Amino acid sequence: DEEENVQDSHIQNNRLYRSHPTILQLNIGLYCNQACTHCHVESSPLRKEETMSANVAARCLELLQNTPTIDTLDLTGGAPELNEQFRFLVKMARQWAIENDRKLTIIDRCNLTVLLEPNQEDLVDFLKENNVKVVASLPCYGEDNVDAQRGRGVFQRSIAALHKLNEAGYGSSSSDLELDLVYNPSGAFLPPSQESLEGDYKRELLDNFGIEFNNLITITNMPIKRFADHLAKQGQMKEYMELLVNNYNPQTVGGLMCLNTISVGWDGSLYDCDFNQQLGMGIAGKSEESSSAKKKFSIFDIDCLTDLEKYSVLTDNHCFGCTAGSGSSCQGATA
Repeated sequence: DEEENVQDSHIQNNRLYRSHPTILQLNIGLYCNQACTHCHVESSPLRKEETMSANVAARCLELLQNTPTIDTLDLTGGAPELNEQFRFLVKMARQWAIENDRKLTIIDRCNLTVLLEPNQEDLVDFLKENNVKVVASLPCYGEDNVDAQRGRGVFQRSIAALHKLNEAGYGSSSSDLELDLVYNPSGAFLPPSQESLEGDYKRELLDNFGIEFNNLITITNMPIKRFADHLAKQGQMKEYMELLVNNYNPQTVGGLMCLNTISVGWDGSLYDCDFNQQLGMGIAGKSEESSSAKKKFSIFDIDCLTDLEKYSVLTDNHCFGCTAGSGSSCQGATA
């Protein structure tokens, strides 16, 4: 009954509706120092033009301040740290939260190797000073699997970056500096149990490299962008979609990230989640110019993020990736 109530509260007339937003996720640019095979954003070192402006960043901060329900600012990319608005957003958000006695978690979705990039020598200290939670991608605790997904030499550089974070106090049970790692499958299969895999990660990384971290997040590969291209080349798209649909779990619906997250693109456009963002599926409402047409919203069209609650969540086949098995979200398993 409880499961049905959770679904009923979000599903009306076969449409999905969000609740109060608690997470503001900003994709501040598609430039990245890596080009990973599974990347649903298709980031790379070539994507230098798609980057958030100072004007858009400032408006995002205004919406954060205007929306009392938001307790998390989630910064992603690309490699968000390489965007010139990254430090501005972190510093201003942290300063505002302190001055207004607001509890605010600031997340940096980090590819780890960025910590070793030129001119980023002070990045770990900056993250520590602003109490930024680091959520770092490490798709395996073995070198071969990581390098196959992310590029030759990436595993060893990732380990070096994790040592830097540990030395700064990240990932220790005695510190409030949080370090979470992210696992995603290397192929067309669902993630294993998040809890059991976390135990494997902690044992292997501590025993082999002396590395500590707080939590492991498992994320299902979405059948979009680069991973969709990979599936198509391998002739596995139909099989993978059947896997997702056949493993649909209704218990995941209440934990869907589109229900409490607002995703903002580098240009200020608004989306239900980062996956919809990459597919151009923007949040839309009635256009003033036409009663039948719908207008896609940007951050400059609203005064508060709760203004978007009346609009239904856009869904498509890729959404089965978030509802298969134990569920998937930017915060990990949902069921």
